[in-house]
Amino acid sequence: MARKNPFANLMTEDAPSEKQPALDYAIKGASKSFLNSLNEITARADRLMEGEPIVELDPDTVDPSFVKDRLEENEQDFNEILEAIRARGQDSPILVRPHPVSSQRYMVVFGHRRLKVAKLLGRKVRAVIKEMKDQEHVVAQGQENSARANLSFIEKALYASKLAKLRYDDDNAIVMTALALDRSTLSKMLSVASLPEKVLRAIGPAKGIGRDRWYDLKLLLERPSHYEAAIAVVDAEGFAELPTEERFAAVERRLKAKQSRSRSEPDKQRWTPSDGAVAAEMLAEGRKFTLAIKAKGPDAKAFGQYLSDNLDRLYDDFRRRAGATTNGD
Repeated sequence: MARKNPFANLMTEDAPSEKQPALDYAIKGASKSFLNSLNEITARADRLMEGEPIVELDPDTVDPSFVKDRLEENEQDFNEILEAIRARGQDSPILVRPHPVSSQRYMVVFGHRRLKVAKLLGRKVRAVIKEMKDQEHVVAQGQENSARANLSFIEKALYASKLAKLRYDDDNAIVMTALALDRSTLSKMLSVASLPEKVLRAIGPAKGIGRDRWYDLKLLLERPSHYEAAIAVVDAEGFAELPTEERFAAVERRLKAKQSRSRSEPDKQRWTPSDGAVAAEMLAEGRKFTLAIKAKGPDAKAFGQYLSDNLDRLYDDFRRRAGATTNGD
């Protein structure tokens, strides 16, 4: 029996409005033409396994998909699959395609864990082989991902980001089709997926953490000092041993506490030259920086005017130094 296609209504223009996905842009012109072509790809993806012969392959001849969809393996879930296949065999075949560059080899479209189990048990892997282009591959893999309940938001966001970087089209139509997303949701996913890779990898899939908390973390990490605080958390001893949701919460707590302190305690500094002729007070508060110069004589006004007259040069020098530091990292 064919599994219901979760994309069936995505390109149906005559369906009732309440069943339409919340696409927040007009589908017309090149995008409409492209989506119409994807309609056939999606329909083909839904029929991929129906009525197809199942073969047995040497798992060592099968390579992973060119787009990875998981941050890390859930040991409990994997062990359940392992024990089920050990006890009664592999009920559901995986989907593979002939490898696009290596003859006599195959590439997984979906079914990576079943393939891994077959390798561990020293068994052949039951598979359906289909000729597919890359676009059909990602639609089929995305369709399978959308049907799973065990991929977390951040894993789906990273998967969407990887597809977007493949540049199959100019407006991410194929990504939205593959993952059944509207543009607003995709935009937030791509924003979250741009979080520093070290932080993402350290936190892991965090299945219990949804879109809003990930997006809030993205906003917190936009401040450079917050990034340094996050790195300090993920590098701390024992962090990697925490459950993945607790890793997220540990980073979140540190950044929220730092943000709260920075709001309530403005950063004040004072500078005086060796001759003591002037004194400067600096106040950093959020996005605002205030510089006040004081002196008993006329030096305060003269020095302030000098700074004002040379702001262009000083700012250009600052940008050059900041760029050099960034490139050096």
